[in-house]
Amino acid sequence: MSFDAEAKMQFVFALRSKGVTDTAVLTAMERIDRGAFVQGYFSDRAYEDMPLPIASGQTISQPSVVGLMTQALNIGPRDKVLEIGTGSGYQAAILSQLARRVYTVDRHRRLVREARQVFDALELTNITAFTADGSFGLPDQAPFDRIIVTAAAEDPPGPLLAQLKIGGIMVVPVGQSDAVQHLIRVTRTETGLEYDELRPVRFVPLVEGLGKD
Repeated sequence: MSFDAEAKMQFVFALRSKGVTDTAVLTAMERIDRGAFVQGYFSDRAYEDMPLPIASGQTISQPSVVGLMTQALNIGPRDKVLEIGTGSGYQAAILSQLARRVYTVDRHRRLVREARQVFDALELTNITAFTADGSFGLPDQAPFDRIIVTAAAEDPPGPLLAQLKIGGIMVVPVGQSDAVQHLIRVTRTETGLEYDELRPVRFVPLVEGLGKD
């Protein structure tokens, strides 16, 4: 199945039915072909609203969750965004359509290498991908307007909160890896941090250190 006009229409309809209503987010998701990020056996399921396995024991999130997380960030065209957990690169590609600059970090070298190849093929020039321990963020590039974490932590990680600008937003799944997690939006204000609970989700755990590949 290719990402033709009919497939796009069905894809966007499925996103809307799950609560992704922001026009800019829907346009970005229509523009970025998820099929470019799904290889091999599962490629014919690229446009279904389901998570799919990728290399290094990771997954590409289901499109509706990508859309809802992106929508919760409320990204502006001047924003600098940090993503923790590059995975396939799909989420970073969506972010690249909305933000000025996207920095994405993953602990698996193979995933970063493969994501870079897709970014190059799609000519997404405003994404910089690093192999690094994402739990520490990217202090050299901080502060960030927006931070998105695509792995679950028991609490919003302190080093990442410290790299968020005042007025900045972080979206992160919080909870034990084997139990229900909740998507949390954290807003940094002049006086502290405000927390909003958005919805139940399920993500792989945020792991410290680098992967073996």
